[in-house]
Amino acid sequence: MSASTSEPFRGPVLTVWSDIGCPWGTLALCTLRAEARRTGTELLVDHRAFPLELFNRQPTPKRIVDAETVVIAAARPELGWRLWSAPDSSYPSTLLPALEAVQAAKDPAVGGLIGSDELDAALRHAFYVDSRCIAVHAEILTVAEECPHIDTAALEEALASGAGRRAVYDQWRTARGGGIQGSPHLFAPDGWEAHNPGVEFRWTADPTDGGLPQVLRWHPRWAADLLSRLQDSR
Repeated sequence: MSASTSEPFRGPVLTVWSDIGCPWGTLALCTLRAEARRTGTELLVDHRAFPLELFNRQPTPKRIVDAETVVIAAARPELGWRLWSAPDSSYPSTLLPALEAVQAAKDPAVGGLIGSDELDAALRHAFYVDSRCIAVHAEILTVAEECPHIDTAALEEALASGAGRRAVYDQWRTARGGGIQGSPHLFAPDGWEAHNPGVEFRWTADPTDGGLPQVLRWHPRWAADLLSRLQDSR
């Protein structure tokens, strides 16, 4: 698909640090995007990678993602999330290629910030709803075909030349330096910031030893309040 043309976005840009494989980061973005659609609010996200597998020196364990997905999907059934339904052998062992693709898509020749945000949303939907292996180059490009502002041929060429990889590693190094608390961490232009907005939770025990996520409190209005704040700052 070739990127479509549109009027340039002139509103404030929200910076979001997250990992596509983080259910809490995906919940925050889904909530924010749904509220923007409901209110007709323009929203543009500049995605920064918080690659959990680089921090943890291992793939994010499927059992942890499954436990968090169940808690979120039960509370927010409208998201359509479900546990991984494809063969376990096709479960992605890395999400770095997907994170790299979102960064590569920021190039105006590929899609710009609008296209990058579309690709991020589509990749998360592919993983959490459709159980597609978004670690695979061909699958990422198939997902990109669904994005109106992405030039898939340009994205393919960019990925073949390594575009996006350095950005992911540079962002990882920045996040390691402090100031970024985890996935997700949101920053607005006026100085507002929040780590994992909308929810407070804890693990009942070490998640690697059978612990389960326990939600202590939901904050349902955070997205509406943030969008109102962004509009007021225009």
